[in-house]
Amino acid sequence: MTSTPATPENATPDQNAAAGGAVNELWGGRFSRGPSEIMERINVSIGFDKKLWAQDIAGSKAHAAMLAAQGIITQDDADAILTGLDQVAEEIRDGRFVFKTEHEDIHMNVESRLKELIGEPAGRLHTARSRNDQVATDFKLWVRGALQRLDGDMKALQAALIEQAERHVDTIMPGFTHLQTAQPVTFGHHLLAYVEMLGRDRARARDAIARLNECPLGSAALAGTPYPIDRAATAAALGFDRPTANSLDAVSDRDFALDYLATASICAMHLSRLAEEIVLWCTTQFRFIRLSDAFTSGSSIMPQKKNPDAAELVRAKCGRVIGALSGLLVVMKGLPLAYSKDMQEDKEPVFEADDTLALCLAATTGMIQDMTPDPAAMRRAVEAGFPTATDLADWLVRRLGLPFREAHHVTGRIVRLAEERACGLSDVPLDVMRGVDARITEEVYAVLSLEASVASRTSFGGTAPERVRAAVAAARERFL
Repeated sequence: MTSTPATPENATPDQNAAAGGAVNELWGGRFSRGPSEIMERINVSIGFDKKLWAQDIAGSKAHAAMLAAQGIITQDDADAILTGLDQVAEEIRDGRFVFKTEHEDIHMNVESRLKELIGEPAGRLHTARSRNDQVATDFKLWVRGALQRLDGDMKALQAALIEQAERHVDTIMPGFTHLQTAQPVTFGHHLLAYVEMLGRDRARARDAIARLNECPLGSAALAGTPYPIDRAATAAALGFDRPTANSLDAVSDRDFALDYLATASICAMHLSRLAEEIVLWCTTQFRFIRLSDAFTSGSSIMPQKKNPDAAELVRAKCGRVIGALSGLLVVMKGLPLAYSKDMQEDKEPVFEADDTLALCLAATTGMIQDMTPDPAAMRRAVEAGFPTATDLADWLVRRLGLPFREAHHVTGRIVRLAEERACGLSDVPLDVMRGVDARITEEVYAVLSLEASVASRTSFGGTAPERVRAAVAAARERFL
């Protein structure tokens, strides 16, 4: 008599497990066979979410302590859990912990190892919680730490910019609009513009921390829990301001990750703008600064080349950070409440963006500290583009009473005459200027020098050296 082949209908659980992989012991009661190899590959997240191990253990310790305080588990079980979690943390820190794909994620890996270490009490840890509120809590804790690190990295870049700005309060360079010489400014003033950008970035990071600082733990799968838990206690233990107000929102919210990526994207964009300026300033055509060998590279064929590759890569990597924001927005845009497995795709873009931005900030800080400005080259450049034309127009308004639009027209004609003579405005003879407007006097030359031009910009936030010195001091007070 031949035996009947095993089928999904008549196969034993052991045969099914063998056909499809081991049944996960944490939910094996519902499943009689394990996932296919393809399912395991698409479903597993331990390869990246192991980054959350410290947050996962911290959340579990706070949860266990609360369960014991509320009489939901015994103090003995809680003590065993806390001791076991400390041992798991030590194993991970020492590199002795074996992360297993069959346990899918960091939560299951920690809980499985905890069971091996302490036995039955480990099974009580998951009382009154779900992986849904657990991962939301872990990820919030991680993002909060990332935002705090980001703030510190941005502060270090601000410090480097302020140091360079203080050294170049009086260094005159061309200010540009449309990448055309517009008006003279000081190099210190120019660098302080990026200090202000980073100040807004830091404010965004602080705002994001304030918004995310509500604890999801205790929301369970989506509806809360019937156990008499103390959510305020776990929130306080984990450094949150309060528990989240709605369990559905708590487990399905990833606004905090989007907030992080939005903050990171704007910061990366600012770094990219600065990187573009560094690239331009290093060119033969500008020569405004020099970078040492520490932040440049050569050419495989052209021995004269010294390329600002660090700046170019910072400029390029901005796209990766912005792409991470776009990607997560697309993941979240179609999800109904509450949790869906789509949300497992939230972590990799945030982790990658965080690594990328940290590297870009470090590289930019290094370049700012490393660069050697060339004041002579800046002055040659600013002298070439009639940068004091606006000063001439303003003089015509103040001294001759011309309406500004008429003064603009008169100045434009004098600029054209200077261009024809291949000279600067201060070199145009008085009689030539008076041929355009007979009321112009010798006094006009006092406003046509570069030093006079920058010194006159004394309005708050202006480029006058006295204002820049005050701005440096204020920036130190505000940001450092």
